[in-house]
Amino acid sequence: MSHPETPRTSPTSPTSPAAETAGTAHTFQVDLRGLVDLLSHHLYSSPRVYLRELLQNAVDAITARQALTPGAPGTITVRTGDTLTVTDTGVGLSEADVHRFLATIGRSSKRSAEGGLDGAGLDAARGEFIGQFGIGLLACFVVADEITVLSRSAADPAAPTVEWRGHSDGRYTIRTLPSATLPEPGTTVRLVPRADNAEWTSPQRVVSLARHYGGLLRHEVTVVDARGEIHRVNDAPPWERTYRSPLARREAATAYCRELFDFTPLDTIDLDLPAAGLRGVAYVLPTAVSPAQRAGHRVHLKGMLLTDQAPELLPEWAFFVRCVVDTTSLRPTASRESLYEDGTLSAVRDALGDRIRDWLTGLAASDPALLHRFIDTHHLAVKALARYDDELLRIVLPWLPFETSDGNVTLEEFARTHRTLLVTRSVEEFRQVAPIASAAGLGVVNGGYTYDRDLVHRLPEIRPGTAVADLDPATVTAHLDAVDPGAELRAAAFLAVARETIGVHDCDVVLRDFQPVTAPALLLDNRDARHERTRSGLAADSDGLWADILGSLRDETPRAQLVLNHLNPLVRQALTIGERGLAVTTAEALYGQALLLSRRPLRASESALLNRAFMGLLTHAMHHPGTAGPDAAPGFEPRKEL
Repeated sequence: MSHPETPRTSPTSPTSPAAETAGTAHTFQVDLRGLVDLLSHHLYSSPRVYLRELLQNAVDAITARQALTPGAPGTITVRTGDTLTVTDTGVGLSEADVHRFLATIGRSSKRSAEGGLDGAGLDAARGEFIGQFGIGLLACFVVADEITVLSRSAADPAAPTVEWRGHSDGRYTIRTLPSATLPEPGTTVRLVPRADNAEWTSPQRVVSLARHYGGLLRHEVTVVDARGEIHRVNDAPPWERTYRSPLARREAATAYCRELFDFTPLDTIDLDLPAAGLRGVAYVLPTAVSPAQRAGHRVHLKGMLLTDQAPELLPEWAFFVRCVVDTTSLRPTASRESLYEDGTLSAVRDALGDRIRDWLTGLAASDPALLHRFIDTHHLAVKALARYDDELLRIVLPWLPFETSDGNVTLEEFARTHRTLLVTRSVEEFRQVAPIASAAGLGVVNGGYTYDRDLVHRLPEIRPGTAVADLDPATVTAHLDAVDPGAELRAAAFLAVARETIGVHDCDVVLRDFQPVTAPALLLDNRDARHERTRSGLAADSDGLWADILGSLRDETPRAQLVLNHLNPLVRQALTIGERGLAVTTAEALYGQALLLSRRPLRASESALLNRAFMGLLTHAMHHPGTAGPDAAPGFEPRKEL
């Protein structure tokens, strides 16, 4: 902002030879109303940031004064009522400082073009300041049309009090008042809120905002309401206090989590990065969350809250913790509501990730019971991390639960009873073979879930002597017992009809003996076979060029297999059916049941098959009780035990 009665002069006179060559220089003009509208609607997320900016300026002023005079008082007092005032015991401003810093947008008293501290020359203190952009006071115009600043400089004991009065239309006035107007050096900012923003300066809201933003400030901050009641808004965080024991420290950190985040953590992790000036606590969430749901971490910059939504603070895999930290090195964006992505933030993110990983790996030795509780809750997060961390993989993989043909067990336990671990590529494949594999003594792991297949294949790295292989349907078939040749010969007529009936679904039919006896049929169908059926179906439904393209992609992948269990009483009865129509219906029913047991999505033709088989069996039960009817096909015999 520029004083309306003080014209700015160009560094180059229009009449000089240099001006004739370079052209006439002009000064940018700023529409303050437009700038305030830009701040309120696009830079700042809410009008509530006005109090943060006032507290921030007060903290920086106190920091500057204490750099000049160690031991100087450092207090901030906020008073509410018809007007809102914020008073600090900071370094204050002289009349020249007011012209330089309050009247020029973008110029901050905390920095200079050379990187030092303007005015007082306190270069060493620059890193302690929060604000760096020179636009903080403008946030007050979001809630008020007029701002009054009374300030007395601490640099000169005889310095007068300077009053600066600014308006949202760009006008401002400056006048000098007697020193006694402010008995001590410091600054008082007074706002008269607009009627449409009065809610932001109400006593209850001011106390809430002061605690929200300034709860961890190092200097004493108090709010005095209209009744004279004093509210202390800040206190030391748990990581800066001393405790009688580690247990007391953990209990204090847990209580702070309940107050701040409203949950009781599974565990607490101290965060301390001296090189980055960062301290805080990471809280392990007590319930499982989606990896895509990244937690919002609470970040304070030199005690002032920067944001409570900073997912970029930690690596993506660490979605099972929520942090609150205070830092001196991370940079804020211009709005001071998020972190600036730079090399420092990247290094801090990696270091915090290492700290959380160290906590996790240490649990195996220090607290196995807690490790079990953590893995039960957040096993997906651990699996995601272990895929890329060899040390963590070695420590936690034996503890991770997997779905196997022996139930949900750890790989360490499963590998003790199965020298070779067979891994399915999908959940559907596992569900097809798990009951049969368990009865046959095969060790099968469900590799269809996220990360599981990759992790199981890495088991030999930490457990030498263990073999891991992908499951193939032929492997399961090889472990099923062959049927007596005489029995298979007697079942040949039914098997021929079944193969003809089920063959149209790209599936072969075989007869085997296997456990459990209660399973009448098993559908062995790998991913390649399903892909080939999908291709064939698309080709059949297409014509022209697209059908030719699909036809050229035909694969010689082995077809699926419907394995009938000769030990099952129902199958043994079915093998004796002498009526062709009933044989067709029975074959379709056995195939349909095996489809349902596989739990994979059904195609339209398969749904129609199930409906047709059910209706056919129901019709036969009502009209043909007992043995086969007179219309039995040639070559079929009445049912008898094989």
